[in-house]
Amino acid sequence: MPLSNVLDVDDTIVAIGTPSSPAVRGAVRISGPQSMHVARVLGVQPTNERLAHQVDAEIDLGAPLGSLPVQALLWPTGRSYTGQPSMEIHTIGSLPILQAVVQQATRKGCRAARPGEFTLRAFLAGRLDLTQAEAVLGVIDAEGRQSLDHALRQLAGNLSQPIESLRSELLDLMADVEAGLDFVDEDIQFISDHDLVSRLLVVKDAVQSTQQQLTSRGRAVASWTVALRGLPNAGKSRLINALADQEVAIVADVAGTTRDVVAVSTTVGPYDVTLVDTAGIESVEGESAEQQIAQQAQRHAARAGSDAQIRLWCVDWQDPDRQAIVDRLTELAAEKRRSSIDLWVATKGDLLSATELYSLEQDQHWTVTSSQSGLGVDHLRGLIQQAIEKLDASSGNAVASTAARCGDSLAAAQVAIDTAIHLVRGQDGHEYVCSELRLAAAALGEVTGAVYNDDILDRVFSRFCIGK
Repeated sequence: MPLSNVLDVDDTIVAIGTPSSPAVRGAVRISGPQSMHVARVLGVQPTNERLAHQVDAEIDLGAPLGSLPVQALLWPTGRSYTGQPSMEIHTIGSLPILQAVVQQATRKGCRAARPGEFTLRAFLAGRLDLTQAEAVLGVIDAEGRQSLDHALRQLAGNLSQPIESLRSELLDLMADVEAGLDFVDEDIQFISDHDLVSRLLVVKDAVQSTQQQLTSRGRAVASWTVALRGLPNAGKSRLINALADQEVAIVADVAGTTRDVVAVSTTVGPYDVTLVDTAGIESVEGESAEQQIAQQAQRHAARAGSDAQIRLWCVDWQDPDRQAIVDRLTELAAEKRRSSIDLWVATKGDLLSATELYSLEQDQHWTVTSSQSGLGVDHLRGLIQQAIEKLDASSGNAVASTAARCGDSLAAAQVAIDTAIHLVRGQDGHEYVCSELRLAAAALGEVTGAVYNDDILDRVFSRFCIGK
């Protein structure tokens, strides 16, 4: 349904604001100019005309439910989430009871709210910009700690503030150029062409960087994947058990105990992580059934390594062919098809001599571990967390829905800025430069909602559920 039908904020709206599953507590949300009138006719008497406050009351739901004890939170003025007088009615989290409260509110003058209408009103009242409104949905839909962190940072303005700063710079430049047009006969310039191009190049680079981060964020997943790679009997299975702090992979002193990909979910610091154990790397030839199974295991292992954001390359430091193994793994690591981080792990550290152990510990390229004694396991977890933090930072601070929506607007801004730079350098007339700057500023305004239309709002708020 087009959101142009709900841009009229004079209606007072009502909806259940909590999940429909049974719970100890549930809430009904009301917002609009008549919220306090509706409160009174429902039996909730506000006790303060200016400040937010709480009132205990009873609402008559009629037969067969009768009188319902409730706790009402009231915002008599516009200092609420929606920027309007609002009320939340808290009571038993029974869906039929909550529906009965909504029904009573609609009888007293409310209209049933549509999906996302409460947050839409917050946006229209200037309480949130468009990226912050999307962040509300990001908080609701977060599937892990990092997804929640992205949404909370965006809700705090970490995306909209830099975008608005760039838009403000474009508007300032446009004002300087337009002022110069007013004094063209007097040959007065408020900004030189050199300074104009220099400042536009800075804005262009910042817009391009933001677009790259949002593109990366659009590909983000709820859980980070860490794949263990190495030759057979390199200690990968013991290491994944140690990292996961549980027995998830078969362990034996013979090579080849892992034939298929083994995955386990765990946490590393605040991050949700999937650890993946893979078959040992080896060349398998032949047509027998066993050889075909082994070949398939190699393909699965290679795919798991390619798909992982972090790869642990495990080497048994006691292996007499250690240097050849390291060379082979280094070649494989260079063939990665995506942005990932490689960590190099010397396993079975409990079997090393004191001299070997000291030498390795001085080499920052390698992390020494022992799954038997626990040596280096916590340190390796710390390195994995640092790697995730690095990848997470490069993916930007935007929720995925914002990344998907804003790509076209940021691209349009870059094109307009490029055109403006070309026009300035070609001495093609500053009136055309102003036109391109106006287009670029409008494109950035679409990101935050400073410039919007029904299609943009529909794209954002149609994803919300009723009551949000």
